[in-house]
Amino acid sequence: MSQLPVPDLPGVGRRENLRDRIRDALRAAIISGKLEPGVVYSAPALGARLGVSPTPVREAMLDLVKSGLVVAHPNKGFRITEVSEEDLDHLAAVRLLIEPPTVRTVVPVIPKEDFDELRTLAQAIVDAAERGDLVGYIEADHVFHLTLLGYSGNRFLVDVVADLRSRTRLLGLTPLLESGRLGRSAAEHHEILDFVEARDPSGAELLMRRHIGHVRGLWAGGRDPA
Repeated sequence: MSQLPVPDLPGVGRRENLRDRIRDALRAAIISGKLEPGVVYSAPALGARLGVSPTPVREAMLDLVKSGLVVAHPNKGFRITEVSEEDLDHLAAVRLLIEPPTVRTVVPVIPKEDFDELRTLAQAIVDAAERGDLVGYIEADHVFHLTLLGYSGNRFLVDVVADLRSRTRLLGLTPLLESGRLGRSAAEHHEILDFVEARDPSGAELLMRRHIGHVRGLWAGGRDPA
């Protein structure tokens, strides 16, 4: 098992539920490839990068073990699990079955007074892209999409999508950031909201399908589907 230096990770700050904040930051780092598949990371090393003690890091990593994102190796640390291309295809296929039709359903029921808050969530994704914060980008993207799906009123659906998103790997985000194209992908979230505010379910559904296509294509490090 290989071991590499822990990459720079944003500090999690002082939040009410530190364990949850650490878990979210580590999950985002895994999805974006900041924490590399197959590599073992120790809780003390991760804690030093996050600016916290090893204990909450270890607890957060144990949560991620349950999600299948990492495997615990006693006295060594946690190995980031690898996801095959076939697995990524299957994850994207299930997301396509769930998310676009759900977005179509929620467009007519999202209260107008919630539009500003949704715009704030979308802008957080753009802001993270502009400052080159991939972990922040993944976190903000996660919150935006689950908030949107939450208007379905189906918590089981939201939990399923959250799990699918967590198992996805977006190793192509770094090249997109370096090429300046990540900002264009971030802007898609505002475009989705344009359709929401226009009460256009069909437009929102089609754009969500394209958006998930990007997740499996360019964002995963492959080719962008037509």
